[in-house]
Amino acid sequence: MRKCCKKHKEIKESSWSDREDNKLTDYINVHGEGRWSKVPKSAGLHRCGKCCRLRWMNHLRPNIKRGSYFGEDEEDLVIRLYALLGNRWSLIAGRLPGRTDDEVRNQWHSHTKKKLIKMGVDPSKHGLKLCPFTTFSSCNKALDHHGDMQDESSGSINNLETR
Repeated sequence: MRKCCKKHKEIKESSWSDREDNKLTDYINVHGEGRWSKVPKSAGLHRCGKCCRLRWMNHLRPNIKRGSYFGEDEEDLVIRLYALLGNRWSLIAGRLPGRTDDEVRNQWHSHTKKKLIKMGVDPSKHGLKLCPFTTFSSCNKALDHHGDMQDESSGSINNLETR
């Protein structure tokens, strides 16, 4: 994986300072998210747009549950969504409020996958029938063409909540 800041000599690659975090946070609070390639210059940062986006998404957003334990409900939901979506971490994280795709992926590889293997379940094979220990009520779930979960009996399930 190539580094995003290697092209430009004037762009920093070191750790983020509190001052830089404050500049980025202030800019996002005033102007909102998006147009990440324009953010560094507008905010007065010597970083690239990708670095600013990743810093905001994975560290500075106010609703992130950084470092907190994944509860049984969240872990169950990750297992069920992995069975449906595979390793599409950003889609899975979108169903878990306050969780980042990096955090969900790290949880999967360091804890959840190992737990499934210990229980005799092969996590590399997708399918809800492989996860009988989950609280999923039926195996008739699928994805529609928008990536939303569908249940044959009740339609689209856009707002999955942990139980």
